[in-house]
Amino acid sequence: MNKQLFEDSLLFGSNAPFIEVLYEKYLHNPMSVTPAWRNYFDRIQDTQETITENQSRDAIVRPQLMSHVDQDYSSEVIRIDTNDRKQIAVLQLINMHRYLGVRQAQLDPLRCMERPDPPELDPFYYGLADHDMDTVFNTGSLVGPDYATLQEILRLLRQTYCGTVGVEYMYIADVEQKRWIQAQLEGKRSRPSYSPEYKRHILERLNAAEGLEKYLHTRYMGQKRFSGEGNESLIPLLDCLLQRAGQMGVQAIVMGMAHRARLNVLVNTLGKMPADLFREFEEDHIEELPSGDVKYHQGFSSAIMTPGGIVRLALAFNPSHLEIVNPVVEGSVRARQYRLNDKLGNLVLPVLLHGDAAFAGQGVVMETLNLSQTRGYGTGGTVHIIINNQIGFTTSDSSESRSTLYCTDVAKMIEAPIFHVNGDDPEAVTMVTEIALDFRMRFHRDVVIDMVCFRRLGHNEQDEPMVAQPAMYKIIREHPGTRKLYADRLEAEGVIQAGEADDMVQAYRNAMDTGINPNKSVCYKYKSPYSVNWAPFLKPTKWNQKVKTGLPIKELKYLALRLTDIPDKFKLHARVEKIIDDRRSMGEGTLPLDWGMAESLAYAALLQDGYPVRISGQDSERGTFFHRHAVLHNQSPEREDDRIHVPLYYISPKQADFAVINSLLSEEAVLGFEYGYATAQPNELIIWEAQFGDFSNGAQVVIDQFIASGEAKWGRLCGLVMMLPHGYEGQGPEHSSARLERYLQLCADYNIQVCIPSTPAQMFHLLRRQMIRPIRKPLIIMSPKSMLRHKQSVSSLNELASGVFQPVISEMEKLDTRKIRRVIVCSGKIYYELLAYRQEKKITDMAIIRIEQLYPFPHEDFQAEIERYAEADEVVWCQEEPGNQGAWHRIQHYLLRHTRPNQVLGYALRPSSASPADGYLARHKFKQNELIVAAFREKI
Repeated sequence: MNKQLFEDSLLFGSNAPFIEVLYEKYLHNPMSVTPAWRNYFDRIQDTQETITENQSRDAIVRPQLMSHVDQDYSSEVIRIDTNDRKQIAVLQLINMHRYLGVRQAQLDPLRCMERPDPPELDPFYYGLADHDMDTVFNTGSLVGPDYATLQEILRLLRQTYCGTVGVEYMYIADVEQKRWIQAQLEGKRSRPSYSPEYKRHILERLNAAEGLEKYLHTRYMGQKRFSGEGNESLIPLLDCLLQRAGQMGVQAIVMGMAHRARLNVLVNTLGKMPADLFREFEEDHIEELPSGDVKYHQGFSSAIMTPGGIVRLALAFNPSHLEIVNPVVEGSVRARQYRLNDKLGNLVLPVLLHGDAAFAGQGVVMETLNLSQTRGYGTGGTVHIIINNQIGFTTSDSSESRSTLYCTDVAKMIEAPIFHVNGDDPEAVTMVTEIALDFRMRFHRDVVIDMVCFRRLGHNEQDEPMVAQPAMYKIIREHPGTRKLYADRLEAEGVIQAGEADDMVQAYRNAMDTGINPNKSVCYKYKSPYSVNWAPFLKPTKWNQKVKTGLPIKELKYLALRLTDIPDKFKLHARVEKIIDDRRSMGEGTLPLDWGMAESLAYAALLQDGYPVRISGQDSERGTFFHRHAVLHNQSPEREDDRIHVPLYYISPKQADFAVINSLLSEEAVLGFEYGYATAQPNELIIWEAQFGDFSNGAQVVIDQFIASGEAKWGRLCGLVMMLPHGYEGQGPEHSSARLERYLQLCADYNIQVCIPSTPAQMFHLLRRQMIRPIRKPLIIMSPKSMLRHKQSVSSLNELASGVFQPVISEMEKLDTRKIRRVIVCSGKIYYELLAYRQEKKITDMAIIRIEQLYPFPHEDFQAEIERYAEADEVVWCQEEPGNQGAWHRIQHYLLRHTRPNQVLGYALRPSSASPADGYLARHKFKQNELIVAAFREKI
């Protein structure tokens, strides 16, 4: 019967893999196959229980037809008999193990995780019976023998997909990627084969992981360290990853992780000296940083020796906001790849370590995953490692921590393969690490390793987990530990002798007593030739130091010419053509410069000086307010390469690189990415632009935990620029305020700069100053909206040529200073409304001063300006924002410092409000007018 079946059936020989893929297509969408095949599969489905729609949708995501198959079977008569049905049932069974075998995998070291029992993994579900077990079937695309008995096929499938490794990958659309993963797993049946020497090395790494935790627990009882006990296999995992990456040519690895097991990684992976860690526990060292941070948030840099040479390691500093470090690491990696001209991501590798509850629960994970394959943010794929303790803080029931079966399900959105592995099988952990890294390096896509383990102690060492999780922790207390289990296994295999594992334990403890790190792969005092020199920015520099930011008129005209040189046959949109024509006139000096032109000239000048420029935001190429037009689009492209033109690419032959990116609709991940990029690239102007200033609300964690405090906590310098459109134009509460008060509240220790430029020339000099001055501090710009086209908010070429950024701008009209009785102080757009009112009412005894830099406050400049008005007995601060918002609460103390004892300090502002602005245009105009009138009222 078997011989006849092999010869006669369509389902054997070279056709079997084709039928298998065709059936996958049918399950996803019956209309995607020809009518004859659809009828065939329909009739087969009628003879057995069908896979439900939900199961099909959950398991199958658009498998593609194999490329070599092009036959048309629509005209053939397809015979169906019992043997055919059984053969296709076997193919179904194979495929369902690839889809759902993970649900029967033995992943939980505690054996308390409930394993679903999918009926699709049972041969009887497909009409196969006990008497079919010895029948020989074609194995389709299953790696191994072409023909095997059903019993043998089942054994191979269960070894591969239902052991201590469980894999999810069949949702991947790319057939090559799926087949590659199948070859890796099915070829070795998910069972690694390591030499005795390497097995001893794995044991040594497990011994180091457990040894450090027990040493710290004994020596520093009760102190917080967020122990890695229960997930010791992480250390051999990382060792394998780093050594293999180095062998594959990787030169640098940037890692990000939260606090769980961080101290263990610092010592046993990166090579931090135990003596240095002990001093941090004993707190007998003096912090060099203004405030510092706890030891389990600290970063570290080192180098390790690998078969491929020395690999530079960096563990990013991380606050307690868990996953927020993810985009920061990606940005840092992208900057390093840029320095090495590593366009594919073969030389610099990002590695992110996650907690299971955080990976499923924190939105920045999804945002960062979504960056992975985009033009401006891709890093060639990230290796994600999940330390799956099966418990989030105190939650162990998955129904309380997520709505999905696995904590990793969010990674399926980018079709990343997911390798689940039992942490008590360190050899399986090592094997999936090798496969995962190979996948990343081959396909340059993200990959996930979900190491299922447990947490022996509480959330921290002062927490008692038995209070909330008695059942789980009764099992944990009886667990001997991964090191002990593996040592016993190796002793049974004859790899080590009796008592040898105990000797290793004592040797590690002796090393800890001396404070020496026994990891011999660490290269101390190694200096990478590709490291960035931050020394010029570490020297003390005065904030009010003047630097030359202007350019000769001739050079400005040349840059303007390059910015407006449009290729022949490149058709611009009519509105854009008018803008470019006006910019030509601006460059010739016949029109005053607007904001868009001044900003473009600043970028062009920096590029010519050798400073790369990178701008990102949700509409940065064009500009949210239709003002930038850094990328021009051909309205009638004749060739594929004529679709766009970027004038800033063509400033000069030896110019630096320019990049402008329309980011995805994310604030938190994108701003975190740009921060990470800026911390690794001090000589590049990095700008993140919010579509409206209040959009930065979605990235507040990045602002609070990194941008404002990164230098104080970790000594991390950063020259990132944030452009936040700000101004009250009657657009309602959501798009008026960039929440200036929040940034001013964060100001201390000269940590950031907060500026509100009111002219195009000010923006030009401010951007130039950010790079030319030897200071690298974040710059927050309250950037304009309506001012972009305000007739009075313009500048001349001379102001760009001879000027500098002015932290304080004097009264611009010729007023008799002896007759000034009131000085109105303001920032931003409201200046022009105050000026218009004063001109309309012909007021001559009130001067208007603009403060363009609110922090660091320009005390000397403001003092010199206020002293010009010796007869003024009133100083009024005027702002658009309500009294509980804006700059008033911060600025009043500075103003008081510079007012005379006989001067009165007053204010003109909106009443305090829970909302930033009014929602009705008429109400806005009424209040705005009241505000302007109040600034000029007779008595304050």
